Amino acid sequence: MIGSSDKKPIARIREELNALPADQIEAGIKPYLSDSRAGVQKLISSARARLDKYRQELLRIEKLCTYEKEYSQYTFICGIDEVGRGPLAGPVVAGAVILPKDCRILYINDSKKLSASKREELYDVIREQALAYGIGMVPQDVIDEINILNATYEAMRRAIGSLKQAPDLLLNDAVTIPGVDIPQVPIIKGDAKSISIGAASILAKVFRDRMMVEYDSIYPGYGFVSNKGYGSKDHVEAIKRLGPCPIHRRSFIKNIVDL
Repeated sequence: MIGSSDKKPIARIREELNALPADQIEAGIKPYLSDSRAGVQKLISSARARLDKYRQELLRIEKLCTYEKEYSQYTFICGIDEVGRGPLAGPVVAGAVILPKDCRILYINDSKKLSASKREELYDVIREQALAYGIGMVPQDVIDEINILNATYEAMRRAIGSLKQAPDLLLNDAVTIPGVDIPQVPIIKGDAKSISIGAASILAKVFRDRMMVEYDSIYPGYGFVSNKGYGSKDHVEAIKRLGPCPIHRRSFIKNIVDL
């Protein structure tokens, strides 16, 4: 057997294995399986663990395509989801996404289950791979006028209307959207059960979060960068101290301040 001193340095092997895409790990570790050094065997174990996680993610994503497969007779299946029903400030935003039938973007999930950095990363991937995507937004003054449920429906209709490709089936997160002639399938907790809805939730979440960061520079003092308009303790205290700003939903804060 070749002595350890004649073998590739462990640090070099670490660099090689860490740089391997997950789908190349199995082939990448083969040259080192007979290397008896404890450090090398530890690196192989770590690489195999990463490969196992990758395979589990492939299975999860395939399961996330269950509804898309069930309705595969439709050509353009569109996932719909919204964010921002609960905040005290800012718009409600809906996303609409049509993915190719063979699309398997790893790590798509309910946007609330993903880190901000992962959402940002997936936002770009989804837009690159989608056949079509759209964003619909309804501002706070309209929310106050027609209520949040109707504003949510309107944001969804606007998202659908902005698509460059008309869908022939909608997979919706929980709701049936009134005033839409396209066949619809409401799915409870759909953003965690459908890759199309999950993709829509990520687009809507990132789009709205970026808006709230911009609003923070326009209306400082409310902590919009961190709370994104939701009713955190610091946000409520800021409303009481500073009064509402133009993007606050009056119908949502009437029990916090006198209007």
